[in-house]
Amino acid sequence: MKLEILSSENIALTFLSIAILLLSAFIWGKIFVAIKSPKVIGEIFGGFVLGASGLYLIVPDFINGIFQGYQEQSKVLNVFYQLGLVFLMFVAGFNTNINFERKNLKIITLLFFGATFIPMVIGYFFIVFFINEYIGVANNDFAFSVVFLVAITVTSIPVISKIFFDIGIIRTRFASIILTTSTIQDLFLWIMLNTAINAVSGDSINIVDNFWTAILTVALFALAKVLSKLLRCIKISINFVDFLTITLAVLFFVIWFLNFLHINLMYSSFLVGFLVKNTIKNNNEFKEKMRGVSDFLFSYFIPIYFALIGMQLNIVNDFSYEMFIFFAILAFLLELFGSYIALFCVKMKNISRINFSITMNARGGPGIVLASVAYYYGIININFFTTLILVTLLSSMIAGYWLKYQYARDNNQFNEF
Repeated sequence: MKLEILSSENIALTFLSIAILLLSAFIWGKIFVAIKSPKVIGEIFGGFVLGASGLYLIVPDFINGIFQGYQEQSKVLNVFYQLGLVFLMFVAGFNTNINFERKNLKIITLLFFGATFIPMVIGYFFIVFFINEYIGVANNDFAFSVVFLVAITVTSIPVISKIFFDIGIIRTRFASIILTTSTIQDLFLWIMLNTAINAVSGDSINIVDNFWTAILTVALFALAKVLSKLLRCIKISINFVDFLTITLAVLFFVIWFLNFLHINLMYSSFLVGFLVKNTIKNNNEFKEKMRGVSDFLFSYFIPIYFALIGMQLNIVNDFSYEMFIFFAILAFLLELFGSYIALFCVKMKNISRINFSITMNARGGPGIVLASVAYYYGIININFFTTLILVTLLSSMIAGYWLKYQYARDNNQFNEF
């Protein structure tokens, strides 16, 4: 078997485009960190300044020459895009931690219900105002409706975790409740998104198939938990390099296999990350080295993924600022309202209800993944894709600045409600 190869000039051009994306994401990531904003926002902005609403407007031939210099370059860059998404979800799964402390169980239950189902029920009646403006080329009303409702309710574990670390409240009761609730919510929403993808991937909408896909997704999560316990019981001497090689092989094999069962690569990657995390939970050496692997992924593949997302944002052509403002206000208020109202069923200070409600609005990485995956499958158009990314960035910044302000006022409020 002989592999088709690119010319040396095309290979060099590919490396140049990757280097520019990586450098731009790095520089703007540092700038945004310096102004106390999430790094991921800067990495997306690093791609944005190179794309259709940035340098492309000034020097289109120059930008095309770098990023579309030969016929297959877009496909090559898409491989890096998909690898970034795979590794982002793998790391998210590896860092997933569900902690049901008895004293927090009631708040977690109420917060999950209020931040998920109340916004969805109310949001359903607003779909009609957006569907004609935002539906994608797949022209699937069911899939669009699912993505719309997920977009209103999704919460970011990675961004919230980073904010908690930066402020110094990661070990507080508040952080434990938020992270556990967000994990459960995101698992539920990934199942919904997978159902939407399944709807547009087939020839027709089959409610029974979608139902079984949802059941299978939940079952796989439980299976990963059980399988990890079995693997911990097997005493095998293996060095970390071999373990990492096997992990990556399993990751790509699972993605291939679960694709036949209509499970998207995003959730497949998350499952493998969760499996690995629980398999090595008692091995401190491997856990520490996996953090090193995570650092590498966050320094290479994942910034490129975010930068490529930024390049696709277009706020110059075919973008409605009125609809963006409408959706941003709607999503923020519904999530705020649902979380706030639900927490009235438990005794706590009003400022604590507000803190929980605003923090659950941080859409971060999952919001970005939702937008990119839904756009890739044609569920939404470029207008809604851009809107979702901007709303994600805005909501994450609001949550970060609010929590920093509240911590400066009274840091005890994150342990005493």
